[in-house]
Amino acid sequence: MRRSLLLSSLLAGSALLGACATTGAEQTQTAREAATSPVQAASTAKPQIGSFGFDEAGMDRAIAPGDDFYGFANGTWVKTTQIPADKSNYGMFTVLEDLSRTRTREILDGVRSDANSKIGVAYATYLDQAGIDAKGLAPIQPWLGTIKALGNKSGYAALAGQASVNGVDGPFGGYVGPDDKNPEVYALNLSQSGLGLPDRDYYLSTDAKMVETRNAYVAHLAKMLTLAGEPNAQARAAAILAYETSVAKAHWTRVESRNADKTYNKMTLAQLQKQAPGFDFPTYFKTMGATVDTVIVAQPSAVAGIAKAITAAPLAVLKDQLLVRSLDQYAGVLPAAFDQENFAFYGTTLSGTPEQQQRWERAVDFTSDALADEVSKVYVAKYFPPETKAAADELVRNVTEAMGRRLDQLEWMAPETKAKARAKLAAFTPKIGYPDRWKDYSNLEIRGGDALGNAVRAANWAHADNFSKLGRPIQKWEWFMTPMTVNAYANPVMNEIVFPAAILQPPFFDPNADPAVNYGGIGAVIGHEISHHFDDQGRKYDAKGSLTDWWTPEDVKRFDERTNALVRQYDAYEPLPGLHVKGALTLGENIADLAGLTAAWDAYQHSLGGKPAGEVGGYTPEQRFYLGWAQVWRRSYREANLRQRLLTDPHSPSEQRAWVVRNLDPWYTAFKPGADSKLYLAPDARVRIW
Repeated sequence: MRRSLLLSSLLAGSALLGACATTGAEQTQTAREAATSPVQAASTAKPQIGSFGFDEAGMDRAIAPGDDFYGFANGTWVKTTQIPADKSNYGMFTVLEDLSRTRTREILDGVRSDANSKIGVAYATYLDQAGIDAKGLAPIQPWLGTIKALGNKSGYAALAGQASVNGVDGPFGGYVGPDDKNPEVYALNLSQSGLGLPDRDYYLSTDAKMVETRNAYVAHLAKMLTLAGEPNAQARAAAILAYETSVAKAHWTRVESRNADKTYNKMTLAQLQKQAPGFDFPTYFKTMGATVDTVIVAQPSAVAGIAKAITAAPLAVLKDQLLVRSLDQYAGVLPAAFDQENFAFYGTTLSGTPEQQQRWERAVDFTSDALADEVSKVYVAKYFPPETKAAADELVRNVTEAMGRRLDQLEWMAPETKAKARAKLAAFTPKIGYPDRWKDYSNLEIRGGDALGNAVRAANWAHADNFSKLGRPIQKWEWFMTPMTVNAYANPVMNEIVFPAAILQPPFFDPNADPAVNYGGIGAVIGHEISHHFDDQGRKYDAKGSLTDWWTPEDVKRFDERTNALVRQYDAYEPLPGLHVKGALTLGENIADLAGLTAAWDAYQHSLGGKPAGEVGGYTPEQRFYLGWAQVWRRSYREANLRQRLLTDPHSPSEQRAWVVRNLDPWYTAFKPGADSKLYLAPDARVRIW
């Protein structure tokens, strides 16, 4: 939970954003063909999208920009683009993800027959569904047998700890990361967990859709138990739901869990055991490989409530939950029936996706996760040339300098706080493309014909890699996304912003596109990640990455007045009937969108050196800049996926992210919406923070 809090990414999960396209059925193939490597892009004078980097064919000029700027920029694309059957949502990020996956497949296909290549063996073994089916449940039976053999609840903590080592979610989340208040030292962190559904609301809400989902979840649990040959599956599944409901009642909400101050609770193991009796934490941590005296607890009352729920639950139910969780975790490397049932619930029921990805796509994802740096080294050598990195470095410098100028001009912040904010900005570490060193997988054993074993050993390796950090110097070179990832993130504890290679492509960045479009795309993304260090939670970390109170009380008050207005603005949006955007949950991302666009516009203006840019394609510089922003947010959702996001995602839906422009004065200059326009805000009602 704390790692999720600290790593503020551009979007949650994978396959999330908007799309560059022509229209209709031509869109997917055209976009895939257009998104060639940066080397190819640099060899032609023509932008890869449209005549200046923006897809005009995807616009709907019948929609007034002041009524729905997203629809104006993207309306025809929305009407004519279908979500592929294996996607829960579809847009530019999914197009680029597909491209990244296809490129990675080419790399892996080249070594899949090489018995000396770990990535090749891992990939080929995952692809062999027939071989997996032939083995049945035999590979996982020793672990399932260990779960079923537990005869006394006193041994549950050790079993749950071993499950965590094996990559199976248990009652708590534990990981090693920098101590927020002493970021030069690693610490053990503990957070709430123990749910098989995405959020506490799925258990506690009386909404008809949630009730329907809970019933489907029980059916899924029963089916997995039945497939494993377990008797009395329906009653056992119902008991798991009842137990998890008691856990859900103890959970903090996602809004509560965003608060960096409230989720930092450092205590001794003795204090934790006293506050949360009923669970053997020392044994749990020891089994996971952590010998420590202290732990940072994210949600103390929730951890106590979960321990109480464990005490009240029958041992058989706790074992059944771990049994099903193990089958779900490793469904992809178990016989096809398990894989299909897992997807039927988590893919179709929860996200609305009709069809599962092809086996090769999932094999690529597995290999890229299990042996991330081994795959990444080959990927960046082939697809990320030095000139692309150099151009991105320059953009980062320009937007960072623009953010510095905005800090200097702030009227609401005290001079002493402003000076510290400037020092924090000066201490930024931007990471572009790929890490400057790679992890060593020499002690990770990958065996041909042992798909389940490979997956478990990869989980063991990742766990050991994380827990081995205790007592060691901070690994500031470490990345938490691969270069193949179409995303970006900010990490306030390390005071860094990170941009993987795969996002530095059209429509975000094209060296031959109009600069205004590039600044509205990748420039705003850069500004977004920079400004995460100054959002409602990131602002709490100082130049050294330490969680500390460095603002004056008056600064905090004036900041809160502005952010509260942004919360109210987003609370009013209703993407699905009866379901509104949660302004408090999405606040950090909305602040980052607002500030990122503001800084990117200033950076673009500064890059012109006082010379007017003029019209291109009939559009003014302001118009091209904001059209570039709207284009990257092209995305369509299946209803189930959008419903889940509104409940759990700290990012607003794409349409509402595009609407943030209503707070920006240059947007009004560009499109001249009337006072009666739906997005119009009077000047004094526009939220201005950074």
